[in-house]
Amino acid sequence: MNSQKLLVALVFLATYGGVAFGRLPFTRLDRAGIALVGATAMVVCGGLTLDEAFKSIDLGALALLLGMMAIVAELELAGFFRSASLFAARRAHSQFALLAGIVAVTGLFSAFLVNDAVCLVMAPLVLRVTRAVKLNARPYLLATALASNAGGAATITGNPQNMIIGAVSQIPYGRFAAALAPVAAVALLLVFVFIAFVYRSDLRERPSGEPEIGPARAHKGLTLRAAITALGVVVAFFLGVPAPEAALAGASLLLLTRAIKPQKVYRRIDGGLLLMFAGLFIVAAAGERAFLTPDVLRRAQGWGLENAWILTAVTATLSNLVSNVPAVLALKPFIAQMPRDSWLVVAMASTLAGNLTLLGSAANLIVAEIARRSGEPLSFWDFLVVGFPATVLSLAFGAALLSAWPPG
Repeated sequence: MNSQKLLVALVFLATYGGVAFGRLPFTRLDRAGIALVGATAMVVCGGLTLDEAFKSIDLGALALLLGMMAIVAELELAGFFRSASLFAARRAHSQFALLAGIVAVTGLFSAFLVNDAVCLVMAPLVLRVTRAVKLNARPYLLATALASNAGGAATITGNPQNMIIGAVSQIPYGRFAAALAPVAAVALLLVFVFIAFVYRSDLRERPSGEPEIGPARAHKGLTLRAAITALGVVVAFFLGVPAPEAALAGASLLLLTRAIKPQKVYRRIDGGLLLMFAGLFIVAAAGERAFLTPDVLRRAQGWGLENAWILTAVTATLSNLVSNVPAVLALKPFIAQMPRDSWLVVAMASTLAGNLTLLGSAANLIVAEIARRSGEPLSFWDFLVVGFPATVLSLAFGAALLSAWPPG
């Protein structure tokens, strides 16, 4: 191995390791900063030219993520999530019904909106509802995190890694949803069943009082406008409009209002996530160029990745080692030489693997951090005891279903 390849390998491993652990030793860099430094180092050490680095960034995936985050921000500011959560909570006459409502609402929103952004909105609302009626918040917070991962598996716009897969694979939105929506539905059911079983003694108590989550917002017209626009964007996805174009159009339309200052929307867009994506695209492209020679790719054809069960196991394992977005980018050159629908297996496994442990997805970490700040900490064990069995069973169902999925 020459010195340049050695440098590329070191930068690649340091970047992926830093993203996996969330930090680099002796620094205060977060995942976005690590990805940016790694991308810059790849250019400096000659892994890619600056022009090649720019070309390796999938602008379609970034545009789709930007558009969806803006739409979620507009829905939140209009009071849509607050209204939907209160609607579900007030019709739940038992804790089991309330749990089912939170799983369903979070899963449905996460199927079409970015699941990380949905968790940022839903977790505080769940805390307010459970405190208002004096309930143990833990099962409902777990339901929020796990249901967001499960629901996010259903469509291309459900989570960041699916957006990358949609951009790379060019699988139509409708076909993607037809294949993975049943898997997501079963995963949501398993999340409800295992939480209900583990917390069955807590859930037998009846809620005390009327759920409330703060003063109502006087934005009924704005809420309706935001909901109709978001629905229109989803319909556009299914009609075959390019997803980035539809998302940006919807976000732009919602910005055209006097009721909400654009700066409030901008503050809710996760610029760090966009930066991390861009950096990882460059790091992955440099690693691919340096090490994935045609001979290596030919040998990979004998690894059995065409088998949905093997690909599910590999993807789920890698997703829990380095996180789901880096795992998808690492698998990209191998899946590119396989049938296009292999990406469906990667999307299913990388998303559902997020429910395996607390560290399995950004959504889990978001909910855990919100819970910690509010004095309702969630432990690694809290996630594992529910998430592990639900994940194993949902992955098995997904692998079985996609093994029989007709090629397209």
